[in-house]
Amino acid sequence: MIDPVRDLTSVREATERLLGAAAGLDNAAAAEPSRLPGWSRGHVLAHIARNADALVNVFEGRPMYESAVAREADIERDAPRPLAVQLDDVRASGERFQSAGAADADWSRVVELRNGVRDAAARVPFRRLIEVELHHVDLGIGYELEDLPAEFTEREIGFLAERFAGHKDVPATDVAADDGRKWTTGGGAQGGPVVVRGAAADLLGWLCGRRDGSALKVAGGPLPVLPPL
Repeated sequence: MIDPVRDLTSVREATERLLGAAAGLDNAAAAEPSRLPGWSRGHVLAHIARNADALVNVFEGRPMYESAVAREADIERDAPRPLAVQLDDVRASGERFQSAGAADADWSRVVELRNGVRDAAARVPFRRLIEVELHHVDLGIGYELEDLPAEFTEREIGFLAERFAGHKDVPATDVAADDGRKWTTGGGAQGGPVVVRGAAADLLGWLCGRRDGSALKVAGGPLPVLPPL
């Protein structure tokens, strides 16, 4: 069950974890490559901040971004800033997101996100939590998929399994964690069912494009190639 108020608290806690870890960097380290191709750590921090403001727009009924070009331009503009400025921006934009979320009067209403995606307002805090947690990992500063809260990992696997369900390029796939938890996804392509099994962190890494799936056990066909997020 989605609990947006609880998720807002989780977002605040995840943001503080990220800020505390990133505070150990310096300007040179912030300019170094992140784990995301073509992005420095400064790009990741800038994206985290601008995403918070974009979700404020969603809460308040405006387009999430002015355009795809403007989104990329804002990140490029902000990426080279000194670390202290980056962290202040992540903190301040995070507070703006918290304020907008706390003011939401109707969590059941449908809002429009990027690329025409529509969802219940109640799911927006979890979407923000995904951004903060996964991009903390992307910074490459010692926070790994294995360090993510177990509840978040389970929910994000379910969220991504739902996202790829019925996708035309993904065969029917059973996703199974070593501890017995199971999800289903795909089903829009020929073949399957494929069974993909492994540690929850490795399953999440494969589903969200952070790991190549080589640590997973696969039966019933090759490991499905997932579309980009």
